[in-house]
Amino acid sequence: MHIVDSQVHIWGANTPERPWPPGREREAQKPYPIGKETLLFEMDLAGVSRMVLVPPSWEGDRNDLALEAARQHPDRFAVMGRLAIQDPASRALLAGWKKQPGMLGMRFTFHNEHNRHFLTDGTADWLWPEAERHGIPLMVLVPGSLDVIDRIAGRHPGLKLTIDHVGLDVRGKGPKVWEDLPAVCALAKHPNVAVKASGMPALSNERYPFRDLHPHIRRLVEAFGPRRTFWGTDLTRMPCTYRECIDLFTKELPWLTGDDLAWVMGRGVCEWLGWPLPAGEGGDHVRR
Repeated sequence: MHIVDSQVHIWGANTPERPWPPGREREAQKPYPIGKETLLFEMDLAGVSRMVLVPPSWEGDRNDLALEAARQHPDRFAVMGRLAIQDPASRALLAGWKKQPGMLGMRFTFHNEHNRHFLTDGTADWLWPEAERHGIPLMVLVPGSLDVIDRIAGRHPGLKLTIDHVGLDVRGKGPKVWEDLPAVCALAKHPNVAVKASGMPALSNERYPFRDLHPHIRRLVEAFGPRRTFWGTDLTRMPCTYRECIDLFTKELPWLTGDDLAWVMGRGVCEWLGWPLPAGEGGDHVRR
């Protein structure tokens, strides 16, 4: 079984040569850069086959480091890149988007004061039909805006949408944070919508094995099915080890086994994004 992390950030330092947008330092998950060497070390230590790299919002709309990692290690990394949707010139980039080596699709965040309004003020309206037309899958962070995604998914059935971080407020913790879970699960009615069960340990009020998460994970998998529920971490903000993020799903959920577990832990996200696993490789990357 291949383990594929559906979300990990990679970023460089904020320097005059490669500056971040003003005021974003406070958003960074670590006070130091996270590069591909660090990620490869963590992957090998934990037994992770692949990572989907998502450039973080605090660097602005740049994909250079993620694409470099994917070019150098195409068997380990691929990218869901960022795009400045408020820039009129961005529309012309979609036709050749997936021709960039290692690029699988796009990821957008609508959760901060500097980007939340794009989802509802018309700024992002052009994106949905254009991404659908060009066959570009999207990942979206949309806490509090699930109704908007419901409408978009219905209007654009050919557009693959993946809801980030269970569709919930990543800054919150249970039990209040789970109040929106029914609305998240309702999106499963759209066959073009998947969900990332990513960053879940950060939503827990407990330590490993995070028993307060178990019923919510089950509800999510039962709604979307194992082929549209993607395990992931957002590794650089996890309150536990990488291994514990994996073991939460592979060891602590007795109802999730066999092929269903394999789909959740990696096969699903790879097939959804068009990053097929090597033919004939079924080696167990879970260290039990």
